[in-house]
Amino acid sequence: MASPLDTFASFLLLSHMAQHLLLTMIAPPLIWLGAPQLPMLRGLPKGFVVTVVTPFILWPVMKKIVHGLTHPVVCWSLFVISNVVWHIPALYELALRSRGWHDVEHASFLGTALLYWWPVVQPWPSRTRWPRWTMIPYLLLADLQNTALAAFLTFQDRVLYSTYEAAPRLFGISALDDQAGAGALMWVPGSLAFIIPAGYVAWQFLSPQRTVRPSEHARKPPPPQHPAPSLRQNNTPPLTLDLFRVPGLGAVMRWKHFRKSLQILMLSLAALVVADGIRGPQVSALNAAGVLPWTHWRTFTVVALLVAGNLFCMACPFTFVRDLGRKILPASANWPPWLRSKWLAVALLIVYLWAYEAFDLWDRPLATALLILSYFVAALLVDGFFRGASFCQYVCPIGQFHFVQSLVSPFEIKVREPSACLSCKTHDCLRGNESQRGCELHLFQPRKAGNMDCTFCLDCVQACPHDNVGFLAVMPGREVILDEKKSTVGKYARRPDIAALVLVLTFGAFVNAAGMVAPVLEIMDAVTNRWALSSDLLPVSILMGIGLVVLPGLSSFGAAWASGGKKFWKEHLCRFSVALAPLGFGMWLAHFVFHFFTAALTPVPVLGRALEDAGLIGSSTTWVAPSLAFYDLPAVEIVLLNAGYLLCLFMLWRIAAKVPGSNARRAFPPWAAIATALYLFGLWIIFQPMEMRGTLMG
Repeated sequence: MASPLDTFASFLLLSHMAQHLLLTMIAPPLIWLGAPQLPMLRGLPKGFVVTVVTPFILWPVMKKIVHGLTHPVVCWSLFVISNVVWHIPALYELALRSRGWHDVEHASFLGTALLYWWPVVQPWPSRTRWPRWTMIPYLLLADLQNTALAAFLTFQDRVLYSTYEAAPRLFGISALDDQAGAGALMWVPGSLAFIIPAGYVAWQFLSPQRTVRPSEHARKPPPPQHPAPSLRQNNTPPLTLDLFRVPGLGAVMRWKHFRKSLQILMLSLAALVVADGIRGPQVSALNAAGVLPWTHWRTFTVVALLVAGNLFCMACPFTFVRDLGRKILPASANWPPWLRSKWLAVALLIVYLWAYEAFDLWDRPLATALLILSYFVAALLVDGFFRGASFCQYVCPIGQFHFVQSLVSPFEIKVREPSACLSCKTHDCLRGNESQRGCELHLFQPRKAGNMDCTFCLDCVQACPHDNVGFLAVMPGREVILDEKKSTVGKYARRPDIAALVLVLTFGAFVNAAGMVAPVLEIMDAVTNRWALSSDLLPVSILMGIGLVVLPGLSSFGAAWASGGKKFWKEHLCRFSVALAPLGFGMWLAHFVFHFFTAALTPVPVLGRALEDAGLIGSSTTWVAPSLAFYDLPAVEIVLLNAGYLLCLFMLWRIAAKVPGSNARRAFPPWAAIATALYLFGLWIIFQPMEMRGTLMG
């Protein structure tokens, strides 16, 4: 407050913003890390502490007030409200004109920031109110607010605060450039102040607990005074969130017909899309087949993955039709051993991503309808003649997308108490019983880890006679880092097919988005015109071939060789490639969110056209879907990409410390370079003009 920053604050918003960042991001956590409470008490007169301070601290009313103020929800809310309110132009100008209000503003920033950082630092004598891992979303959600506000300042085309417009300009900086610079300062260093602690908390959470070994001469502990606890008690996992035990929600999800109800709903929507795609107008923005699958369904599925796991596979209509078809089809053959891997799915994914761009599937309702029908036929034939869920496990490109992205999901279908499975002799979760089938994908729950190959069908939940399978919260990416041997999946270090699957989907996220931005489209148009081609099929094929095959293959092989050498490059290739999944997921999510908010109301013209076709309204209405694009939408996209990049780097570092053949300093940089290059490419994509697909403007 007494530094030159305060002097320059009246002339430069950039200086004022630096002062505010120090007050909210730097000073408060350092104050709590300095543990000032005990030195302050020790520095006061002893009589004053005994007669005044101690009774005041122990006063029940004061304890309730402190207890309420330090609740994470209250701390977060007050901090965000203070930050947003004081940047409203009228209040910001009030603080600039009045020294008294300026002091109130700064006191508000510092006071709410001290509260905000209290749950994160947890200074003495505070107690943990929430599990430690919850500080990660606590920090990242505050970063979302910070990024949105920073983007609002950075991209404004007018000066928001008139005081700086009228103030003498220093160093030749215009008022608008000063405002943009302040926003950039708030954006980048401000985000780091949230992201770095979030990464540290994640590292703390995932790091193995250190075991203290007693010395050889340590005195033997006294004999226990009570009987030793049972094996079941010893192996009870720490308390965690279980959606099945949430009142109301748990009862609905455990209802025997819950999945079929979701499947019937999705089947009805699929029938609507197919019928409209075949019979409706072949204008993407006016057809359900051009709107619902490519804009809304894709966005909802990735958001569901982020929030609760692989919910689409749970509600998949293709397997519902497959189950009906099995009443007449034998489903008795075994899937060929040479196809029991992900290589077929990898090839189909490449073909799908190429066809989407090469043939503009998003703009062809009839082709979309036929694609959906072919999916139903494929699921019916494959699972109608082969045992288990071969289509889901080895063929379905959509299923593989969800398997890979669910690696970063915060929920997993898993055993609650491993000790309860030790006494189980029937293993109904795998084999099924008279009233309920077991897991079709042969995932044995006691040996299952992670979400790979899990369709969230809940068959194991219904079949378990001990009610020991839950919908549990987990740390995203933990099973990738540990890489323990898993049921059917084995170890990622020995699965090059899964590594290839992750690489295609990670690079595919960036290639798919890049194919829609103006600079890339201009290059492809130039190539088409220069070579006198009748269409852009060849340029698109070259782009997809380089982006989905050449770059992933060369970069991953080079990084694996650099990190593991001749002896360990294969294991490094498999282990580290899987850790790139969060970065790809962040890009998919950012991309789909953009299209959703720019085309969220596109069902409006589809509904209007359907009413016209039914003769319920006149045909003179011009149907145009209003856009819901927000000014700070790039900020939301960047936050999502940042989160994926941060988790990716963390997982790469943790794996680098575990893999054989090298230390972390050698193994981490090559893979971090790939992640950073993709991340910077993603930032470039976000700031480019993008096609408004799914709308009449697209």
